[in-house]
Amino acid sequence: MTGKPPTIADVARVAGVSVPTVSRVLTGNIPVAEKRRAQVLKAIEELGYRPNAAARALVSGRRSMIAILAANTSRYGYARTVEGIEEAARAAGYMVVITVVETPDPEAVNSAVDMVLSHAVAGVIVLDFDEPGHAAMTALPRSVPVVVAAASPSRSVDLPRAYLADQRAARAATEYLLSLGHRTVHHIALPSTGRRGGRTAGWAAALKAAGVDAPEPLSASWNPLDAYELAKTLAADPAVTAVLAGNDEVAVGVLRAMTEQGRRVPQDVSVIGFDDQPIASLVSPSLTTVAQDFAELGRQTFGLLNRTINGAEGRATISVPARLVVRESTAPAPRHRKR
Repeated sequence: MTGKPPTIADVARVAGVSVPTVSRVLTGNIPVAEKRRAQVLKAIEELGYRPNAAARALVSGRRSMIAILAANTSRYGYARTVEGIEEAARAAGYMVVITVVETPDPEAVNSAVDMVLSHAVAGVIVLDFDEPGHAAMTALPRSVPVVVAAASPSRSVDLPRAYLADQRAARAATEYLLSLGHRTVHHIALPSTGRRGGRTAGWAAALKAAGVDAPEPLSASWNPLDAYELAKTLAADPAVTAVLAGNDEVAVGVLRAMTEQGRRVPQDVSVIGFDDQPIASLVSPSLTTVAQDFAELGRQTFGLLNRTINGAEGRATISVPARLVVRESTAPAPRHRKR
């Protein structure tokens, strides 16, 4: 035993037929005599042969692989989006390969793009959630179908995209806090693809519409511990009564910082997260947060790509709605609370 997986030539040899005959059985494009077909199927079963995507593409003329380019695959939103893409792609008969582009540095971006294009891919989905993703999107040639999963409705590049309505959701979350009597809302922002992310833009728009001067937003990294350190400065300020966090992990850091400073949530400070991760309903107090369906974002993005691959006309932009989920971490501002 060599340990090597069986090839189509091995199947042909064991079945006593030609390689083209095996290909015809695998693709079903050309009829094969029942006796020979049975011989091929028996050989496939005996050898445990599994045709790979490249082989199927060669014999069928149809590329059956799509690629995902992303800066990360472990963070909640990224992982759930990839899950939705993979689920929809598998149902449509496609395999999925994932390439990570870690930085927007041209060398890293070009290396990731070259790796993707080295496969016989039918199309590419880019997660345009951050600078590396955006850089990869702009570096891809237009000779291959490209579709974008994003956090905003439009960027400088005109490509089909499905996006999260997080700007509208952040505005609604901020308006909700203002409706509870909070004079203003502080914000800890996450990295984004542009100068100002959709969540930050929605927060600022709500405050402007209410005639409220926006406090300077605090900029965190993706590390929740960094957000926790930033939240300590908010916790030390008694004027802070409401915080919109960039995501639920940031919100948990805010909860911890407030507790350590003796600030009660929600009696003294209201906190809203973003994404509705599983931890949101489990922490104490449970988080009021914005629920976003990342898996649906992935499914919708693949749908756009599939239509693009098949040359079908349809919507080039799809918005995936979000909703505010009110739990225990928000309450009327202290001066508005009945005594």
